[in-house]
Amino acid sequence: MKIENIKALGELKKSGYKNKSIKDELRDNLIKKIKNKETTFEGVHGYENTVIPELERAILSRHNINLLGLRGQAKTRLARLMLNLLDEYIPVVEGSEINDDPLQPISRYAVELIKEKGDKTPISWLHRNDRFAEKLATPDVTVADIIGDVDPIKAANLKLSYADDRVIHYGMIPRANRCIFVINELPDLQARIQVALFNILQEGDIQIRGFKLRLPLDMQFVFTANPEDYTNRGSIVTPLKDRIGSQILTHYPEDIETARKITEQEAKLVENQKSSVIVPDLARDLLEQIVFEARESEFIDAKSGVSARLSITALENLLSTAERRALINGDGQTTLRLSDFVGIIPAITGKVELVYEGEQEGAAVVANNLIGQAVKSLFVEYFPKIEKLQKQDQESPYDDIVSWFFNQKDGFELFDDLRDKEYKNLLNAISPLDDLLSEFQPNLTKQDSYFVKEFVLWALVEYKQLSKHRFTEGIQFKDPYGSFISGI
Repeated sequence: MKIENIKALGELKKSGYKNKSIKDELRDNLIKKIKNKETTFEGVHGYENTVIPELERAILSRHNINLLGLRGQAKTRLARLMLNLLDEYIPVVEGSEINDDPLQPISRYAVELIKEKGDKTPISWLHRNDRFAEKLATPDVTVADIIGDVDPIKAANLKLSYADDRVIHYGMIPRANRCIFVINELPDLQARIQVALFNILQEGDIQIRGFKLRLPLDMQFVFTANPEDYTNRGSIVTPLKDRIGSQILTHYPEDIETARKITEQEAKLVENQKSSVIVPDLARDLLEQIVFEARESEFIDAKSGVSARLSITALENLLSTAERRALINGDGQTTLRLSDFVGIIPAITGKVELVYEGEQEGAAVVANNLIGQAVKSLFVEYFPKIEKLQKQDQESPYDDIVSWFFNQKDGFELFDDLRDKEYKNLLNAISPLDDLLSEFQPNLTKQDSYFVKEFVLWALVEYKQLSKHRFTEGIQFKDPYGSFISGI
């Protein structure tokens, strides 16, 4: 007989069921996972040697936890994944507002029901997915919301005096008894509300409108917060910090490979997009490099951070840009182009906070600069570096390409909505590009080579070997001296 089929207290006692606190549940199940070499936090990448070991140590220590880090660092996701460390089902006294343990009831309702019905007390089973409560800390949160208040309507209906504790309406925290309770953006919670958490975290009692109830709530608290120097709206009060067992610092991915895993896992792409748009490896790396550049940019506020959501939404925009072109041309399939990266600018401008200098430049200009800087940073991993200063008679692998553009008086134009065949024919016309690729990237697939050819042109622009002009329908590449003379 499955234990969750038990419906009465007497049967539960006979089954040999032993109750345990939520922190012991988490600890015991984590120990099993570690012993069995199982992944404890599935789908979280880049934290294997930093955040996750610290989180596991906090759980083994049975601590309440504060996850401190910038936006888009999977803080809430980690808290939600802790659900997988809970037992699948736990018994509760049926009808209890605060998930009373049948073997250790704490509410007046449960105590009186068990006293009245004894072993026939009905019990129900709570699945672990229902044992998660979350509250976003906003300035309008009140003590009544999270802890409770006297309910005058209940008092009137039951004809009870305000001195009777049955008039209490429990708030979110008591109702989340035996659950994981997450408070997001803790510094935004008013100081007086943070003070109301002191006794719950340490002494285990709650106070509501003059009632001092000894309710030893059984909870796992997880708080999330941005660094206090960023959230100017408030801070975590020191005595509350003192009562939180472990504070764990989160961080952004430290390399492109990890960032790519996260982006590919989280991006919400339609299957048709995946099949109709071929994405070269270099394009995926370039997308992540743009985010890395943003985190280092002097125009972007480093304290606010650059969320991992930027690369996720940028990938979605990128594929949609290529898909739209294919739809316009009636093509069933297309390959991503570097010029498609103009489509990610709305994903960048909405997700970065600019400093004063960035505001002066303008969000779109900063976004374009990030794309150019990412091209420049990755270029040296594929091709020889272009030196700023070189001797007049010194040969460069790029001389033939620059010469080719020097002879194009009207420049070289790549329209955004060119069909794939026309796009490839235009790039194939620049024969020195084929020589460069065959020498330095001989193993490139034919499909990826066109993206890399355009990548070389963009890089030459960044190194001032060519000039690039964006017009309404596409991009024009020219010899820089010709651009200077014409004033473009």
